Formats: sequence, structure tokens, C-alpha cells
Amino acid sequence: MRTMTFTMLIGTLLALAGCGESTGTRAVTGGLMGAGAGAGISALTGGKPATGALIGGGVGAVGGAVTR
Repeated sequence: MRTMTFTMLIGTLLALAGCGESTGTRAVTGGLMGAGAGAGISALTGGKPATGALIGGGVGAVGGAVTR
């Protein structure tokens, strides 16, 4: 369990290092990171990973699009 959490943390940090400059790029990278995080958290808590990926992807895309 700890190894998976550590792996997810490292992956998220690496993905954050590659965020883009334009609004569209930030929306895409935010959506991808959110989908991965949502699926992972949902799987760890016993939920459905697909549902977590959809919710996380939507929140991440919106978050990436509205940030500067």
C-alpha cells in the first residue's frame, strides 16, 4: 500500500513539472493528472476507478483551464 502511494506521489510530481504555458495545454495536463489521481484514489478506497477517473479528469481539466 505504501509503495503504491509513494509511486503515485512521484508520478504526480513528475507530471506537474510538465505543465504547459497555454490555457489549452494546462487543461489537458490537468485533466490527465486528475483522471489518474481520481482513478488511483478511488481504487485505494474501494470505489470504481472509472468513476474516479471521470470525476478527477473533469475537475483537473477545469482547474487547469482556469489557472494562470
